[in-house]
Amino acid sequence: MRIPSFSSAVRSVAVGAAAAVCLFGAAATPAFAAPIKNIVLVHGAFVGGGGWRPVYDILTKDGYNVTLVQEPLTSFKEDVTATKRVIDGIDGPVVLVGHSYGGAIITEAGNDEHVKSLVYIAAHALDVGETEASNGKKYPNATKAVVKTPDGFLYLNPANYPSDFAADLPRAQAEFEAHSQMPTAAAVFTAEIPDPAWKNKPVWYMVAKADKIINPDLERMYAARAHAHTVEIDGASHSVYESHPKEVAALIEQAAQQSGQ
Repeated sequence: MRIPSFSSAVRSVAVGAAAAVCLFGAAATPAFAAPIKNIVLVHGAFVGGGGWRPVYDILTKDGYNVTLVQEPLTSFKEDVTATKRVIDGIDGPVVLVGHSYGGAIITEAGNDEHVKSLVYIAAHALDVGETEASNGKKYPNATKAVVKTPDGFLYLNPANYPSDFAADLPRAQAEFEAHSQMPTAAAVFTAEIPDPAWKNKPVWYMVAKADKIINPDLERMYAARAHAHTVEIDGASHSVYESHPKEVAALIEQAAQQSGQ
């Protein structure tokens, strides 16, 4: 009987060990390796979901299942409910994305177990005891365009909208959005969040460096304390999600690919 050499025996053990890893270890790997395919986009104050169209087109072309939330902007509770309603209708894990005030919404709605990561696009990521209004006093913005209606809603003066909200969009597009904006209940800007989801979920953040609606330094503060994967866009206005859709979509896809399930 031929006795195997020491080297061939070692090779046999190594092959066997590798096979064991493939059989037993691989079972735990796909759940973390496979990208999340469901993306939910949440718009901010004064706008509707249609502004997400350029990002939507890129993501869907790249094979993602994208759903837009059309929140009513009538109260924080109702806006969060509208977002949860969309999440509940999706089968599988979700990357939840918010722009501007939409960041406050995803900070609350992101506690849903289906949400695996959060992406903030020039957005508020509030902590316990904070409101958008209080943080705006600590980090003042550069707009004076806000107008309040007699029944407690806010909108941006259309004359200031192009320069303050959408300076890097074509003028005609900015003016159309100025006259099609959605008035937003003033009360949403004083809403508090008792359990911020960014404390328990991976976070990605985009800073718009020329933002006049949210102070870019406030955006940086939000990103830093959430330990977010952060990018900053030069010359970007508050409408960065419309003016730089490729960069926004790339950040969302990064979150989808790295969040795990």
